[in-house]
Amino acid sequence: MRWNRRPDVYAGWVVVTGCFLGSFVVFGLSYSFGVFFEPVLEAFGAPRSTTSTAFGVQTVALYVGAVGIGALVDRYGTRRMLAAGTVVLCGGLVATSRASTLPQFVAGYGVVTGAGLSVVYVVAYATPARWFDRRVGLASGLASAGLGFGMLVVSPVATELVARVGWRDALVALAAGVAVVLAAATALVRGEPGAGEAPAAEFPNGVERAGDSAWRDQLSEVGAVARTPTFALTFVGWAAIYGTLYVVLVNLVVYGTDLGMTRETGATALAVLGAASAAGRVAIGFFGDRLGRIRVFVACSAAMGVSTVALAGVGTPLELWAFAAVYGLTYGGNGALLAPLTADLFGRANINAVFGLISVAFAFSGILAPYLAGVGYEAFATYDPVFVAAGALAVVGAVAVAAADRVSTAG
Repeated sequence: MRWNRRPDVYAGWVVVTGCFLGSFVVFGLSYSFGVFFEPVLEAFGAPRSTTSTAFGVQTVALYVGAVGIGALVDRYGTRRMLAAGTVVLCGGLVATSRASTLPQFVAGYGVVTGAGLSVVYVVAYATPARWFDRRVGLASGLASAGLGFGMLVVSPVATELVARVGWRDALVALAAGVAVVLAAATALVRGEPGAGEAPAAEFPNGVERAGDSAWRDQLSEVGAVARTPTFALTFVGWAAIYGTLYVVLVNLVVYGTDLGMTRETGATALAVLGAASAAGRVAIGFFGDRLGRIRVFVACSAAMGVSTVALAGVGTPLELWAFAAVYGLTYGGNGALLAPLTADLFGRANINAVFGLISVAFAFSGILAPYLAGVGYEAFATYDPVFVAAGALAVVGAVAVAAADRVSTAG
């Protein structure tokens, strides 16, 4: 399919557009869980800590699944895998809408939907690093900005749908919209530039192409990366940093209602966080290419931690929205640089597989952070100690990533 008809437009920007649509779907859906949290609590009558495991299981499925899916994308191609992921994702949403028990809800929303999201996530985040080198921070920022727009659009839409038709039919409506958006994304993406297609100005050192090695050889290459101290430090850092994200996303709406605010106030805070994230991904991704991608990543990660600690002092809607804006901006800068940081530290030859493997760090955060936040709330009758602990841990994670860079440079 020859969709790059203008010779003055690099095909990589078309691919970035498709990846933007993918990240829009993945995180617009996943991060709108807070909108469904209270209705699902009411529907099944389970404690907060137990109900929040649905989000945790989805996060595990998304990121643990990315390990194998990354290798499959490297081998079978982005379009074929993205089409398959779309079918699984939409089927999971519809199955979730029919759940009659909490375990069925967890299976549909967590396992099946999470598996479909995993495919889209790997394609959307790892593909731009195949098409860009000099401007990979900007390209990845634009592609991952779909996350911010997804939160800006999907959370309010989901809130309105839940209010009008209930959470079950809201999930069906979202599945229909997802099918349309991902069909467009599938038409736009490709795995890597063809011969003579990548401009020399973008790849001054040449294009590092995907290998065609056998499964055993690829497994050996990725395993060698996973055994390095740089990988271990990066993995620990990502897990610690993203604990703040999962605590915030799952509990921000209900935290607002605990403070006497309306559910719409919390949903608006999620939308503000999403909008700020989109802006941060583009702007900070751009500056990351110039100031040093790893250095900027570390600074944004530390700021995520500090702002989460500050969330414990919020008391008014304005303060809640201010937190969302600051956190969203720094989280956006962090997210824009995930794949570029992976490429800078570990190379591009097996980037889908390596990115998928290191993304398992998010699974640890996703399954533990929401549950521990619920346990903390039940112990203290407030989220404040949870926010302080999660924020402090994120600062430690930022230090770990900085150490990974030093170890990599020294090696």
